[in-house]
This record gives sequence, C-alpha cells and structure tokens, in this order.
Amino acid sequence: MAGEKHGEAPDVRNGEGSVRRPRVQKNTTRAIASDIFAEVFPIGGFLPTENELCLRYGVSRTVIRESLKILESKGLVLGRSRVGTIVCAKEEWNILDQQVLEWIGPRIFELDLLSCVLDARRAIEPFAAEFAAERATAQEVGEIERAWEMMRDAEGDLEAFTQADVAFHAALLKASHNQVFMQLASIIRAALEFSLHASNEVVDRRDEAVEVHRQLVEALRMRDKVAARDCSDRMLNVAARDIAIASQKHPAPAGE
Repeated sequence: MAGEKHGEAPDVRNGEGSVRRPRVQKNTTRAIASDIFAEVFPIGGFLPTENELCLRYGVSRTVIRESLKILESKGLVLGRSRVGTIVCAKEEWNILDQQVLEWIGPRIFELDLLSCVLDARRAIEPFAAEFAAERATAQEVGEIERAWEMMRDAEGDLEAFTQADVAFHAALLKASHNQVFMQLASIIRAALEFSLHASNEVVDRRDEAVEVHRQLVEALRMRDKVAARDCSDRMLNVAARDIAIASQKHPAPAGE
C-alpha cells in the first residue's frame, strides 16, 4: 500500500476511510496486559520488539506504541530508549486503577489482590466508622442510610447490591472528616468495588451483610463510637469469610 512503512500492519478502516483506532488500541492494550498477567511476558524481562508485537496482535506499529504508553502510565512496563520495553515488578503495577483491575479479571484471585484490599480496609474502615460516629453531619448519616436502604432493596440483584455497598463505604470514609480517608474514598473505589462484588457474589442471601450495615447506621445515628467500630470489624470479618470462599471457587489455572 502506498505510503505504508515496510513491516507495519495497516490501520483498520471503516467504510468512510476513517481509522477505527480507539477500539483496536483498547483491545490491543488489554491483550498485552493480559499476557503480562499470565506471565507470557515474564516480570523483569523485555517485551518483543515493536515489529514482533505488530505480528502477534495483528495491528499497526502506531497502535502498539499507543498501547505501550498506556501500559507504562499504569506501571506495567517501562520503556528504555534504544534498549526496549521491560515488564515491571508487580509492586509497581497500579492495582487500584479501574482498567488494570478489569484487565486482571479472574486472575485477581491468583494475585491475592482481594486479600490485600481487605487488609487495607481493616487498617482504615474501623477508624473511619469511629470518627464518623463523632463527626458526621446529619446529612452524611442520611447519605449512608440511603445507601443501606438501596442494599436492602437490591437483595436479589448482585450488581445493584454491590453498587449500593460501594456507595455505603465511600460515604462512610467521607463522613469520617479525615482528609486522608476522604481522598482514599475515590482512590480505592475501583478496588473496593471488585472486592465487594467478589464477596457478595458467593452468598445465596445477603441478610447478614444488610443487618450489620443497618446496625452501623444506627450506631452513627446514636453517636456510639464503640458500636460503630464493632460493626465495622464484624462487617470485615464477614467479607473475609466470603472472599475466602470466593478464592476457593476460583483456583489457579492448571499448570500454574
């Protein structure tokens, strides 16, 4: 094709001649990330050359370069001038990023990320609940209660229940009036959603979770810091049990 560089796969075009790059680039980025998580490209090793990646994924050099830029921005790879692109250590991956979590998919159990999220919640949420019992405004308690009501009413709908559960915990962090916790509410939202979805998915009924969330709302309304902290601890114990069950249902793939 005239004007096309040797060795570079052509851009995919629609009937009007415009490049359909966003979808192609998005799928390619996901595919490379998935191969990194599956250790097709081992940590500490170099990715294949651009031409080899073009052939592997059937896309142009431009798409590969755009994908590598995205992956580098999320800590998965690091480009070295005139050397190549190296796969970063797991500790450098931005595992709180929504896209990264989506790319990890079922491998979230293999990487033990849900337990890591739970550990972080144990370090934060009981304190946030205690602070919220002391500092939350009536409006903030009302927001937390509305999230609980949505959980109660969405009992049979996993997705709606999880979204309400996420809203509950995000509102709780904000109601602590601790500036760091308030920032964390948005930073960990994606990880929290994946964690809550996994724990909510494995139980047939969610009455226990609904009840302990209700009790926490009541503790906040009564300004009972001890009760609020206790409710948060019990909530996390339930989550730990359900995540353990979920992990047993998602064993590592054979041969790994």
